[in-house]
Amino acid sequence: MTPAQPQAAATPTLQLTRWTVTSGSNVQSRGAVVIEAGSHHWRASAEGNGAVDALFQAVDAALVDVLQGHPKLVGYDVHALAQGPEAEGLVIVAIEPPAGLEGARSTGLYQGRSRSTNIIAASIEGYVDALNAMLAEAHWAGAAESAGKSRRAAPETHGRRAEMDPDATDDGAPWFDR
Repeated sequence: MTPAQPQAAATPTLQLTRWTVTSGSNVQSRGAVVIEAGSHHWRASAEGNGAVDALFQAVDAALVDVLQGHPKLVGYDVHALAQGPEAEGLVIVAIEPPAGLEGARSTGLYQGRSRSTNIIAASIEGYVDALNAMLAEAHWAGAAESAGKSRRAAPETHGRRAEMDPDATDDGAPWFDR
């Protein structure tokens, strides 16, 4: 019997390359995201009930073709890892696949985690981590590539993150480009 070969760490399917959110006591929260997977590039904005919800809604809007719907958020936990202003928070997000799917893609519970001193950043990164866990399943193989066939690939960024595609169609959020 030969020992098991170590497996290389899986490259995340989705990369959150840029996000922004506006929120306040007398305004509707708005979030916008730019997400990449290989040569594919998605961006969207959305309104929500608070900063985190607005960002989650924006991710769902950006990836609706990839995911064939909107995942169901079934868990969202924030834990302080220490005391004081420099303390990190750990966010754990749990999702289920979008409703209405059939076969293996219709079931499962997927968790994502992220930690940061910025809870909004940890929240959106944890959500994308949960989506990556779902997309890592064999029955989701090729989802991003299949959805990307209907979209134009992003231009080469030469290693620069968060560069906007100047030819991308406006999704109704010019405030995001300011």
